[in-house]
Amino acid sequence: MQNEKSNNQDNQVPDNSPEKSIEKTSITLPIKEPSGMRYKRIFTIALLVVVVFAVIGWLVYTLLVQTNYNQNTETSLSPEEIAPSETADVKELKTTLDTAKDYGNKYADGILPVGDNKYTTDTAKKGHIYACSQYAQSFKSDNIGADTRGPWFVNNNTEYDINKKISVKGSVSWKGSFSNKISDSIRTIVTNDLPLAHSTGTFPVASSDPAYSYDKNPNSISSQELTYKLSAQPTFGEPRCMDGEVGVMLTGVSLFNGFDAGARDAGAWEVQDACEGHPQKSGQYHYHTLSSCIDDTSVSTVIGFAIDGFPITGPKVGSKNVLTTSDLDVCHGITSEITLDGKSVTTYHYVMTQDFPYSVSCFRGEKGESAGTNEGSAQGSQNMPPQNAPSQSGPPTGPPPPKL
Repeated sequence: MQNEKSNNQDNQVPDNSPEKSIEKTSITLPIKEPSGMRYKRIFTIALLVVVVFAVIGWLVYTLLVQTNYNQNTETSLSPEEIAPSETADVKELKTTLDTAKDYGNKYADGILPVGDNKYTTDTAKKGHIYACSQYAQSFKSDNIGADTRGPWFVNNNTEYDINKKISVKGSVSWKGSFSNKISDSIRTIVTNDLPLAHSTGTFPVASSDPAYSYDKNPNSISSQELTYKLSAQPTFGEPRCMDGEVGVMLTGVSLFNGFDAGARDAGAWEVQDACEGHPQKSGQYHYHTLSSCIDDTSVSTVIGFAIDGFPITGPKVGSKNVLTTSDLDVCHGITSEITLDGKSVTTYHYVMTQDFPYSVSCFRGEKGESAGTNEGSAQGSQNMPPQNAPSQSGPPTGPPPPKL
């Protein structure tokens, strides 16, 4: 046993090597981000993207608006007068008044061209009336105004001398009623159609009146109940065809186009009174041409309104400076600064001229509600003259030229 033990001790070898140190290694484990923080970060990024796109969109929109404003400013029209639907082609059709230009006084001698049958039914044309098809079908040779040409026709009947033309005699006074109000962008004009500030001739035309030899107008003037509902902010657009009625003047009198019932030049053929007015078969007193009884015929002065709501002015630009048909667009209008409802505005408007077609020849805006009366001037039942008709003795007086 001892031997064994001794052997075992001999077999044990002492461990004299230095003690080994234990190395510590740092291990970084991934930290899981809470789900709430992740969603918040995604929301923040999305919000930033939305804000960036919103800013870009706003900048683009501002640029477009500014560009459009500059274009509108260059046309010298207010925003209300430039419709969003207008195309460049439509804008180019506008004729603008040149206040520095000398347009001259082409018809100072009173010799005017005759406009018989100058109408179209398919498109507007300068110097012509753009007649709607149904209206054009009403032009009948057995439904005309004057009976025969007067001696004022000259140059193979292609012109007439307004200074030689006679007028229906008489001076009958009337009690006119007229109102012009605007509400909710609608202009409402109510009139009894009797002139406010001038008298009329005596109608029916008496057989003793020299005018009877040329125009036996058998109609009497009578009070009407006429209401016009027109746009107070009309939109300029492509030409629209028209019927016989054009609009209403601030004298309280209706305005018809330049034709008689047979598509002849009413200014040349028909014999009106000294204020260029006469009645049709229902008694509606009306003008076809610029009345010499309107004192202010300046191009900046509104003297009436067309059925589409656009104003009507006179043709006078200055002394011996008068607009004619050749200076206007196809609908007999122009763009310039006028006084409208007490304010100075630049807008499109129609112009009444000395020469045919005299006034509106097609509509630029949408027609409003009107009395709906068309020209039908001459043949009706024979009526007696008003009881206060003046004497028919004495020579006829011709209408003076319009005050230009």
